[in-house]
Amino acid sequence: MTDTKHPVRIAAVADLHITAADKGQWTECFKEVATQADILLLCGDLTDTGDESEAAVLYDELKVCNIPVIGVMGNHDCEKGRQKIICNMIQGITNVHILDGEAIVVHDIGFAGVKGFGGGFDGHMLSMFGENAMKAFVQEAVDEALHLDRALAKIEKEHPGMKKLALLHYSPVSETIAGEPEQIYPFLGSSRLAEPLARHKVVAAFHGHAHHGRLEGHLGDVKVFNVAKPILLGAGYKHPFFMFEVS
Repeated sequence: MTDTKHPVRIAAVADLHITAADKGQWTECFKEVATQADILLLCGDLTDTGDESEAAVLYDELKVCNIPVIGVMGNHDCEKGRQKIICNMIQGITNVHILDGEAIVVHDIGFAGVKGFGGGFDGHMLSMFGENAMKAFVQEAVDEALHLDRALAKIEKEHPGMKKLALLHYSPVSETIAGEPEQIYPFLGSSRLAEPLARHKVVAAFHGHAHHGRLEGHLGDVKVFNVAKPILLGAGYKHPFFMFEVS
């Protein structure tokens, strides 16, 4: 762990959707973020169709970012069932860590990361009832929430009192997906992800996935940010990285 006298500067972005044709288009962005931030968070959908050729472009572009990079996979990264290959490729860069229900400590901050899943929010969450396909859908959401809970609990056990951040792809609250059609809310996130965030008193959670949602929301005292690239560009960010400081 590294001691820092100034607040730790977190840069976060989701939904890069990098294609094989994007070679050279992210280098300057990654160089810029390395001058402004201490840590970069990548909140899923790093590739567009989950192909190794897209991951190879990201690998080459990301090598210029000489700060710690922490990421999670998104649904697009899973499209071809090659998410483990993509994960291993990107983690070939020494300072890159892709989390899947795991935790890591960087600059005296604990980070827990999961992809998350859908299922709906609050009183409209899908229940584990009916067809096996519905039960499997809900079980996936439950499992992702459990993975998040275990990662946060691990930080608390090994580093009592440490500040915690979470990165996801799917949203834990409906507030940051407002603007999307309500009919697709169950596929954009789940309140099951919210419970561990609140109980473990996470400082902030970052996600993407909802391209037409809102940048900022909250879950009690937990700040929630939708850092999908289209939202950041729409908000006028020249380089699509949201900045957040942790004292």
